Amino acid sequence: MSAGRHGPRVVIIGGGVGGLILAQGLHAAGLPVTVYERDKSPRVRTQGYRLRISPDGERAMRECLPPRVLELLLATSNERHGHGLLAFDEQLHPQWAPEFEDPRGPGPDKIDAVDRVTLRRVLLAGLGDVVRFGRRLIRVEENADGVTAHFASGESATGDVLVAADGANSAVRNQLRLAEQPRDLGVRTVFARLPMDGVHRAGLPEGLRGAFSYVIGSDGHHLGLMPMVFREPPSRAAARIWPGLDLPPGDDYYMAVLNVHRDELAMPDSEFFALDGRELAGFATVRMRDWHPGLRGLFGLGDPADTFAVSLRADLPVRPWGTERIVALGDAAHTMPPSGGVGANSAAWDAALLTRLLREVADGGTTLPAAFGRYQDAVTEHATQAVSLSLKIAQWSIRKLDIEVPAAGVEKSAHHSR
Repeated sequence: MSAGRHGPRVVIIGGGVGGLILAQGLHAAGLPVTVYERDKSPRVRTQGYRLRISPDGERAMRECLPPRVLELLLATSNERHGHGLLAFDEQLHPQWAPEFEDPRGPGPDKIDAVDRVTLRRVLLAGLGDVVRFGRRLIRVEENADGVTAHFASGESATGDVLVAADGANSAVRNQLRLAEQPRDLGVRTVFARLPMDGVHRAGLPEGLRGAFSYVIGSDGHHLGLMPMVFREPPSRAAARIWPGLDLPPGDDYYMAVLNVHRDELAMPDSEFFALDGRELAGFATVRMRDWHPGLRGLFGLGDPADTFAVSLRADLPVRPWGTERIVALGDAAHTMPPSGGVGANSAAWDAALLTRLLREVADGGTTLPAAFGRYQDAVTEHATQAVSLSLKIAQWSIRKLDIEVPAAGVEKSAHHSR
């Protein structure tokens, strides 16, 4: 299999967390890499939320990202205040919650959590025209000379390697593996971004302020409330560290997550997913109308543009897929619920591994087929554990899933994701 003068030419489909970490790692190593992203610009995707960074995820980022990008990432990460996970019933009576230990400890340079929109902008820093926006993939083709991606614009791109990093709805996966799709867990989730000052003024009880909290309703609904307090406003951090880089202002907020099983929606999926942000906030408010007064109106405090719904899905068992020239990472390879940020951290882990292996190919230490074989074996093992962990966390916090989850609890393993 041929490779370019400076190593295999890498085409990445998808400019999310995993794809951009991989691009940063390969670009820093001098390997020819280009990312093709369907969004028209980095400013199109404004819906996002707080994302937990695990020890594995942080190690992957530190391995792949240049020093100045890492400095900016740390400056815009969450300022942790030492609260553990708290759990309550819907009237805010304390409930049992698993303890989460972090082997990194409380170090000042720990990247504990990030805002997903800010993270994406940070990961784009320094890549320039390595990332091409407005490219929607329609098909891929392979031949003896390489693999070619064809886009709706009529453009095409050819490389020695194509990496599917385009998420759970991967266009690459849908072409190569349409018969095997992630399993629906039966859970419908409403995400909202709530301004912290507004939430406090509205009367959020003191015991929940600044804490990572779960409210487990007797009605089958479950609320997660997670604070995002920026170490430094992203726009100010960018002005200090990377003048000219456009980052959002970064007001502190709570990520609110309401989980409802589809059996309790009182409407078909087609109707639920057609709801706009304002209607979703109303849906959540109605579901919480009998809860503690300090919780009932939370979803009405957010901007409707920042309120959206998703369905939770997972690959179980995890089965590797790809060809001699195509591999996948992140949710495109192994979809899992976003519980504890396990999915994004797994994508980062995949990206760091693939960076190492492609650098080894470029250095002549191995061949592409051998590197891909090692990658698939390692990712399948790691992702199987990650999917299992994300399902265990989801089962504790959501309780009702349309999938069988191993009986073991989350106490011993959850620290990997918190």
